[in-house]
Amino acid sequence: MSLPADAVARLRLIRTESIGPVTYRQLIARFGDARQALAALPDLARRGNRDLAIASVEDTEAELAALAALGATMIFLGTPAYPALLAATETAPPVLAAHGDLGLLDRPALAIVGARNASAAGVRFARQLAADLAAEDLVIVSGLARGIDAAAHQGALAQGTVAVIAGGIDIAYPPENAELMAAIAAQGLVLAEQRPGVEPQARHFPRRNRIIAGLATGTLVVEGAPRSGSLITARLAADMGREVMAIPGSPLDPRAQGCNLLIREGATLVQSAADVMEALSSFGSGPQLGLRFQAAEATPAPLPEVVDDAAHAEVRALLSPTPVAVDELVRLSGLAPASVASVLLDLEIAGSLVRHAGGRVALA
Repeated sequence: MSLPADAVARLRLIRTESIGPVTYRQLIARFGDARQALAALPDLARRGNRDLAIASVEDTEAELAALAALGATMIFLGTPAYPALLAATETAPPVLAAHGDLGLLDRPALAIVGARNASAAGVRFARQLAADLAAEDLVIVSGLARGIDAAAHQGALAQGTVAVIAGGIDIAYPPENAELMAAIAAQGLVLAEQRPGVEPQARHFPRRNRIIAGLATGTLVVEGAPRSGSLITARLAADMGREVMAIPGSPLDPRAQGCNLLIREGATLVQSAADVMEALSSFGSGPQLGLRFQAAEATPAPLPEVVDDAAHAEVRALLSPTPVAVDELVRLSGLAPASVASVLLDLEIAGSLVRHAGGRVALA
């Protein structure tokens, strides 16, 4: 796959401090392309008396070369290779490192996640269920963790699976899944948001989970505790409007409590591949499965380049260290959403604003 002509500029913008997924999209919307956004960054930072560390050309080219040496490539948001379902989410990663068969991203996908300390019965069930669903032409997406994730990948390996990992594309975690990761890279697809060589840290796993949920029409939890990463993935999927399913279990097994809780909260109870296909049927069938999520990429409307001082002062006065929804700022300020977004972008580049989950912002 050939990279876009401005790949270095895009990656420099993405790797610059304070540029997250939302900020990246807004900068592209405001300035038109990555080159112009990079040129504007120093002036935006100076407004907050800040010296912004912009990623260098040398470091960016070295990262691209490292990926190429691994046999991997990069998929940039806004290019044809980028998965459409993921692009439709608010916090889609601006770039993903990919190693394997990119064609899998064009097929309907289901996420299967669950407990790392899974029961033997849960592992066996997840492996067989993944194989049965892969036979229905669903690509199985999971996170390469031990337990349920690994079983789901193993079951679907011959027909199509995508592993989303928390560290760099060259870092196998957990180490015992290194052989499985290599097999997925050879027969399926491995995706990573972090740059090569990055060891996974605790904060990376929720970020990985949003990618798993975003790639798939639905998320199925096989086993999981109430506060587990699997439940986080399921709730992210629900927030995206995707189908959430769970396998019921004994109330005496702590590993079933999360699934039972999801079902009580409205997740679809499933016990077989046929149940899963029925649950997903409302989203379409065959290649059309999930097509309604592809209607429009979640790119914000073009932002005004200049917002007057009064608007800046009004929005800033409404902010505090406590996170508040952007929609609430629009309502309270009476300003146009694009104007509020522009003020927030200026504050973030200046180092004065932090973005939180759920479209909330707070003063840094």
